[in-house]
Amino acid sequence: MEEENTTEPFISKRTIIILLSVFLAFLLYYGIMSVVGPARKYNALAEEFSYKQDEKNKIDERIFSDSAYLKLLKEKAWYQSRVTMAGTDSIYLSVNLKDSLVNLEISGVTVHKADIKRINISKILRDENNYIISTMLSRPLTIISDFSSIEKEPLMIKMAPKDTSEYVPDIMPDTADYDAVNFIMELDYGIRLIVYQYEKLNPGDRIHLFFFDLGYRFRNLLASLRSVFTFKIPEYHPFIKIRLPRDDAKIIYRALPVNGQIGVYS
Repeated sequence: MEEENTTEPFISKRTIIILLSVFLAFLLYYGIMSVVGPARKYNALAEEFSYKQDEKNKIDERIFSDSAYLKLLKEKAWYQSRVTMAGTDSIYLSVNLKDSLVNLEISGVTVHKADIKRINISKILRDENNYIISTMLSRPLTIISDFSSIEKEPLMIKMAPKDTSEYVPDIMPDTADYDAVNFIMELDYGIRLIVYQYEKLNPGDRIHLFFFDLGYRFRNLLASLRSVFTFKIPEYHPFIKIRLPRDDAKIIYRALPVNGQIGVYS
């Protein structure tokens, strides 16, 4: 008499349903936490930069919704940040998103100008009628850290000759002359300035940009997952993503000091 085969599947349907339910619940939770992130960031900025009423000289807050007033306020903030940077003895960057221009300046004098070929900016920073963002941008943003596809200061290691008879002049080529130039700068308030090379001069430029951007997104994902797994709201980073000609991008990245300043007109 043959024995009845009662072997159960390696993974039962019930287990699959449970795992799928947990996965979908996590996706829902992650989605909610990610949506909350931008709102939390805006609220933090509002707490720091919103207008504080003076009990003695109160202002009608309806003025903060007046487009003409906010336009003038934005222009004032732009000039304030540039005046502040011009007061230093260091080179700095002015990013004019309205006119699609970036300028390297020192003491108020432009030393290099570049045209922005493409712009993508966070909605928080894109809102034209926003007192909070204009007030924030009235101060220069400081570079906290950066990540780039090229070296900040190219170095060459060379063995010194024993005497002049052994000296052979040589030149180490700058790899950035043919390497793709892409970099990301972390600024105050979690803002990120992302600069990508506009041209596709070499066959590998498109692939390099793909993996550079993929690495950036992957690091963001890991940071978000770490926050979600510890039941924290992922930090949202408002971004300014621009594309510049390669030569301009290289000059700007290498000209800016380690903790340089950036002014933004959005």
